[in-house]
Amino acid sequence: MALYIGVMSGTSLDGLDIALIEQASAARLIATHYIPMPDSLRTEMLALCASGPDEIARSAIAQQNWVTLAAQGIHTLLAQQHLKPEDIRAIGSHGQTIRHEPARGFTVQIGNPALLTELTGITVVSDFRSRDVAAGGQGAPLVPAFHEALFGERDGSRAVLNIGGFSNLSLIEPGKAVAGFDCGPGNVLLDAWIHHNRGDNYDRDGQWASTGQIVPTLLKALLSDPFFITKGPKSTGREVFNLPWLMRHLSHLPVFAANDVQATLLELTALTIIESLQSAQDNTQEVLVCGGGAHNTTLMNRLASLLPNAKVSSTSVYGVDPDWVEAMAFAWLAHCCLEGIAANRPSVTGARGLRVLGAIYPA
Repeated sequence: MALYIGVMSGTSLDGLDIALIEQASAARLIATHYIPMPDSLRTEMLALCASGPDEIARSAIAQQNWVTLAAQGIHTLLAQQHLKPEDIRAIGSHGQTIRHEPARGFTVQIGNPALLTELTGITVVSDFRSRDVAAGGQGAPLVPAFHEALFGERDGSRAVLNIGGFSNLSLIEPGKAVAGFDCGPGNVLLDAWIHHNRGDNYDRDGQWASTGQIVPTLLKALLSDPFFITKGPKSTGREVFNLPWLMRHLSHLPVFAANDVQATLLELTALTIIESLQSAQDNTQEVLVCGGGAHNTTLMNRLASLLPNAKVSSTSVYGVDPDWVEAMAFAWLAHCCLEGIAANRPSVTGARGLRVLGAIYPA
């Protein structure tokens, strides 16, 4: 039995999730801590997702700020749990993805693990995606192996759906290797559009989207992107789906009401998830949703209506808080690295074989 901490900040860039788990025969969530990302850091991280002036120095400074925030959160969590750094075997730190282009052979997550080790006094495991990419894989999604560990010991075919900035599926079926892939935009376009129009960082419960009407011509145009007809293994990111991508499509169409665009973006997220699921696993009995999208009531209802023969619910029905699954996964990935356990799945990423993931920065 050992204690691990997972640190995750996803493509939504809303904040840092820090999860403390106990790893014995299975991972068990002990405690959590969330730190909102300061607006200035969020703005800089978004800017670093595209080329810009002096980006090498800017990325170095941004990751120092990210690590300082993470270290503060870790110390707060330890104090709350009356734990010392030496009580923790390792931190699994995902860092912040600023580029993900496996077709060109690279993926970049910044998070200065050496500095995180110095600031916490705890061994840090990071850079989980690079080894899978080096082995010819997509480097994403990495959570299907953890989803399998959490939810695989049950009968029937199920899917675990993570809806963060982007959506990804883990397909779990008895007697088969776990499968998984990115479906496309999760919250990324919904967040970008509401921020562009109303200054809000996200559409709480999908309320704004629920006031609009789906625009068929816009939906058809968005669905024409080549990513949606590509079969897995596949992954995507802000390099493909972003506000300028949406604006380019809108520029060729009549002007639509802003809330109608939001409703159409929600439909895009729902449709691409369900179409991906049905093409890969047509007998799904249960869909377990985690990530921020699990709180979007409008989206959850739409997923359920598009998949009437399966039960759609959050992972909380199995006692796993949907907000903390990904942070737990990176704590578990740190455990796998230190134990020499391969944690990628070639059936998911397309890598040439099983690989131990992560780079270790000893305390």
